[in-house]
Amino acid sequence: MSLSTMISTMSVGMLRTCGIFALTLLGALPLGMLVALLRKSRYAVVRGVTRGYISIIRGTPLMLQLLVWYFGPYYLFRIPIRGWRFPALILGFVLNYAAYFAEIYRSGIESIPVGQYEAAEVLGYTKTQTFMRIILPQVIKRITPTVTNEVITLVKDTSLAFTLAYQEVFSLSKQISASQTSFTPFVIAGVFYFVANYLVEFVMLRIEKALDYYK
Repeated sequence: MSLSTMISTMSVGMLRTCGIFALTLLGALPLGMLVALLRKSRYAVVRGVTRGYISIIRGTPLMLQLLVWYFGPYYLFRIPIRGWRFPALILGFVLNYAAYFAEIYRSGIESIPVGQYEAAEVLGYTKTQTFMRIILPQVIKRITPTVTNEVITLVKDTSLAFTLAYQEVFSLSKQISASQTSFTPFVIAGVFYFVANYLVEFVMLRIEKALDYYK
């Protein structure tokens, strides 16, 4: 198999990897904020359930979570899992990364001085207005470097899709390498991950600079 043929074959896997990455971010970023707010709820039951969810997610491997979401419906409820592979994959990634993003958001929110809340109240802002107009912009600025690290990790974690036999770029590289007895597919996959992470870092750095309003 020629190099151009390998790249052409693996391009399908690259697109699938990008799809996992994009859908995970679209789901995990807003869900993480919701979880962070629930984590700070005034109701003890809500806080307890949220802490339990975060603890379980952070305390178990993502690979195991993917297997649970895929095989769980059949083993627990005998629900057929045909056609469930990709939804289970995205669900597993979103719920996993939402837990990590939630803790990042929470740390950012708690880093804001209490005086800013009090000043907003004096000025007549509602709690929603205070959060959306005053607190959230500062939180985003403070957590951007940490979020960048998580997003870069996500690019690499997409390779765990092979756990559910989903043919993204890493799975295809293994198959082609085994059939062709060649190391080249791994090199191609490595270049793809490096370029993807470079682009992520570039975009996030531009965002970080745009938020550097003190300068």
